[in-house]
Amino acid sequence: MNVASTRVVDKLGLSTISHAKPYKLQWLSAEGEIIVNKQVLIGFSIGKYKDEILCDVVPMEATHILLGRPWKYDRKTLHDGLTNKISFNFHGHKVTLKSLSAKEVHEEQLKMKEKREQEKEKKRIPREAFSFPTKRSKR
Repeated sequence: MNVASTRVVDKLGLSTISHAKPYKLQWLSAEGEIIVNKQVLIGFSIGKYKDEILCDVVPMEATHILLGRPWKYDRKTLHDGLTNKISFNFHGHKVTLKSLSAKEVHEEQLKMKEKREQEKEKKRIPREAFSFPTKRSKR
């Protein structure tokens, strides 16, 4: 399955459609079992490669988009297990995608975590908003 996070769908204001065959999923979310009942057509680019795919929408924090078997099948990809690169032809051009190193993945996850924390901080209501005026003492 191709998967897009609810976070990226919300952030980009993308329109979703009802999933033709809703299903239950557990492994992507700390929320426990969820029902996958929405899909989104999402455009993306990696370097010069640009594409558009239909994704199931799920809450996940690991990444924004997971390209799965449908994408690999449609693009007739070849995976080199030694170098961990995926190659395919797209509109007459050879495309090779290289995986991030463990260090790069860690750095990206830290950036995503920091952005989430900044967003939570912006949403947080200041304590002063809950304070009520007190009676002034007469002098």
